[in-house]
Amino acid sequence: MRQFATSQPNRGEDSFVVGLYHKSKRNFWNPQDLDFTHDKHDWAALSQAQQKVLLHLSALFVGGEEAVTLDLAPYLLHVSQQGRYEDALYVATWTFEEAKHAEFFDRFHREVVGGSPELALLHVESWQQIFYQALPQAMGALQTDPSPASEVRALGTYNLIVEGVLAETGYRAYKEVLEKENLMPGLRRGLGYVQADEGRHIAFGLHSLSKLLHHYPQTQEVLEDVLAELIPAAVGVVQEVFAAHHPMPFDITEENFVDYALRQIQHRTEVLQRPFSSE
Repeated sequence: MRQFATSQPNRGEDSFVVGLYHKSKRNFWNPQDLDFTHDKHDWAALSQAQQKVLLHLSALFVGGEEAVTLDLAPYLLHVSQQGRYEDALYVATWTFEEAKHAEFFDRFHREVVGGSPELALLHVESWQQIFYQALPQAMGALQTDPSPASEVRALGTYNLIVEGVLAETGYRAYKEVLEKENLMPGLRRGLGYVQADEGRHIAFGLHSLSKLLHHYPQTQEVLEDVLAELIPAAVGVVQEVFAAHHPMPFDITEENFVDYALRQIQHRTEVLQRPFSSE
């Protein structure tokens, strides 16, 4: 007989994951509600060099958001097939949020940037290593290998590297440029929503990784391998973007962003070293 979590008497639940699910519902936003009117005027007033940098950054974001939307499906199937009801609830909202993020950045390109070039030309080599290879491979492997080691690799790639390093560093770049210059209120508002969503995604990933490492200590080596493989690529994305824009406008420096990226992964690995708690 098939077992349903909601049919079990006195069942326990992961309150942390359920809490994230409820937060997702409470913090709903619609990309279609954003107003890009002022953003169009700000974009037109930027220098060509400034436009190129922002276009490059947003091109990596929109490609990344589409990738994570498409590549998350195997994880939803994975937790569903294992009967992990609370995880399935949250991952369903997570998938929906990633779709909204891709829509948001796509709207920005279509309505503000306008006749932009082929965005794939802006996918730097290290970015391709992560989004063309590592991410789809790690997530897709869950379809044939549902082991704890496979899940650790998938979440380590997705939550620690893609969201925890690349996305967070990208948000920092937007903040340095847009807030300091008081530019593009529609884009800034949307970024605030996206970053709040991503914070929940990372929290879920850290919680799930901590649980896996607690129950399957041998998977620590898998996580270490993921980080050893992909941290250089994540840092390489920053370096290659700066190399493509010389001199870099907006008075931002490569060193500050490389340091910031490395601090993000250090912070998350420190969290994973703490004893696991279901709260």
